[in-house]
Amino acid sequence: MNIRLTTETGSFEASLNDSAAARDLATLLPLTLETEDFHQTERIAYPPRKLDTTGAPDASHPRAGDLAYFSPWGNLALFHRDGQHSPSLVILGHLTDRTDARHLATADRITIENLP
Repeated sequence: MNIRLTTETGSFEASLNDSAAARDLATLLPLTLETEDFHQTERIAYPPRKLDTTGAPDASHPRAGDLAYFSPWGNLALFHRDGQHSPSLVILGHLTDRTDARHLATADRITIENLP
């Protein structure tokens, strides 16, 4: 599934994988969320409810440009730098052009929507 992420600095295309969590996120779109910095590696935001993580791996190693979900806290994570191996982190998809990840570093608000 192809989506668009829109921030104060522009719009960026991304694709979601076929995981249960990604499909569940898609049912919430369009979605506009406030974001905050987390460890100068990712911007985090909280969707209106927890996502279904059925069948998710126990851990993931995120890369810049990944869109992920941290199940214990129930937050989305938009990585603008490579992250560390993280238990309970579910990769949902990634930016089509991973070099666009640098634009996410200062995003205070993000809109996520389906592309036609």
